[in-house]
Amino acid sequence: MHRRANFFYRHNCKFIARWISQRAVKKTGIEIHPAAKLGRRLFIDHGSGVVIGETTEIGDDVLIYQGVTLGGTGKEIGKRHPTIGNGVMIGSGAKILGPFHVGDNSLIAANAVVLDEVPPNSTAVGVPARIVKRDGKKIESLDQVHMPDPL
Repeated sequence: MHRRANFFYRHNCKFIARWISQRAVKKTGIEIHPAAKLGRRLFIDHGSGVVIGETTEIGDDVLIYQGVTLGGTGKEIGKRHPTIGNGVMIGSGAKILGPFHVGDNSLIAANAVVLDEVPPNSTAVGVPARIVKRDGKKIESLDQVHMPDPL
C-alpha cells in the first residue's frame, strides 16, 4: 500500500496518497508517510506501532521490529527524519530521531533512543544510545567504579 501511496504522492495527488496511507494504518497499525523512501526487501516484523516520517530514507535489506519510530525532533527544517543504510536491524521500541545517517549493517538495540549519527557496522544501545561495538570489536566502556567526578 505504501508503494501505491508513494506513487500518487510523487505525482502530486496528495489527497489520494494520504487516503491510502491512512487506510493502511487502520489495517496494519503501521504508519508510513507517503513521501518516505523505502528500499528493496524492507521487512517490518510484527509492525504494530511502527511510525516512519516524511523525509525518512530506508536502504535495502532493512529489518524493523514493532513499535519503532523513525521521526524528527521538531527542531529541524527541511530534512527532519533519519536516513537508514543497507542491512540495518532496528529492535523493538527503538526511536531514531533526527536528520542523521545510520550506517550500513548497523544494529540498533530494543528501546534504544538514537539522537546522533551511527557509523557503519556498529551496535547502538541505551537511552540515549551509545555505540558499544564497531566492526565486531567492543568499544571500551567507562569504568563505573573509577568514574571522574562530574563537578
